[in-house]
Amino acid sequence: MTDKALMERIVRFRTKAENQSPFGLYLGLEIIDIDKGEATLAVPYAKHLAGNSLTGVLHGGIITTSLDSACGLSVIAALGEPTTIATLDLRIDYLKPASPEETVFAYGHCYKVTKNVCFVRGIAYQKDKAKPIANATATFMITAKGTGRQVQKNAQPLPAAGGPTK
Repeated sequence: MTDKALMERIVRFRTKAENQSPFGLYLGLEIIDIDKGEATLAVPYAKHLAGNSLTGVLHGGIITTSLDSACGLSVIAALGEPTTIATLDLRIDYLKPASPEETVFAYGHCYKVTKNVCFVRGIAYQKDKAKPIANATATFMITAKGTGRQVQKNAQPLPAAGGPTK
């Protein structure tokens, strides 16, 4: 079930250029559903994303990226506010190749949030969520509250003692 207010807030947040991933835009990642601690994304099939031009099977990196993105978005949905995060660990088990010409869906579920680390499980699938093409487990570090230029400014390392300052 979609948390409509949360989804609208995140989609609105993602429409700002500074909050978008250029690679996600290149892949055509679409937010399909968001609920508290859960997110589903879609990657529409495109020939240029194939890992093998003869078979049309998607490149494994596309599956990895979609799972990383869905898992990360599930963390944001669990936290309920714009927060910068970083993937600490991501493990993918590829179960079978993605069928050519079909959309791939990536689902992430953030099942545990601590002060600094979030724990997530995910699956990639095509037509049937009960028949995954890949499984994922991941951990994410909460790096800063808020987002955009201010966070980027705050995330810069402190100059060494006696070093140049801006």
